[in-house]
Amino acid sequence: MEIAFYSAGTIAVIATLKMLFSHDPVHGLLYLVISLLSVAVIYFAVGAPFAGVLEMIVYAGAIMVLFVFVVMMLNLGEATIAMEKAWLQPRAWVLPVILSSLLLGLMVSFLANTQPHLIGTDVSIKQVGIALYGPYILAVELASLILLAALVIAFHLGRRDEDAEGKTQ
Repeated sequence: MEIAFYSAGTIAVIATLKMLFSHDPVHGLLYLVISLLSVAVIYFAVGAPFAGVLEMIVYAGAIMVLFVFVVMMLNLGEATIAMEKAWLQPRAWVLPVILSSLLLGLMVSFLANTQPHLIGTDVSIKQVGIALYGPYILAVELASLILLAALVIAFHLGRRDEDAEGKTQ
């Protein structure tokens, strides 16, 4: 269990650093997904499987889909087509594939070797709802406002004015 924890932590740090220093937004998103999945593995390793599943579904799934839509909305034309062809180079996918394979191996080996009494206590959906909308209601509402603000900003950045397009062509 310690090996899974430290390995996933190392992968999370590497992927997060690669995400921070990535010049391409798609590569940054790919490394962010790997980082979020490794945090989910950490949750599994410390005995919080429900938090790990929520991390995978909510953050690595739904939030990353939102980020991908934002990147697609910010498509700037012909210059980005050449960049997208460069992103499809196999050398750009080597490190993400290696890190993802390590995470998959850690997750499979951890789940295969875990004893039932080490997994933790069961948490019901009702208990999660009471916790989120009880003492943590302010954090939940702040997170929703931040996501709404990010969506509005992305819309305004990606919007093209008809007058500006007519003048450039």
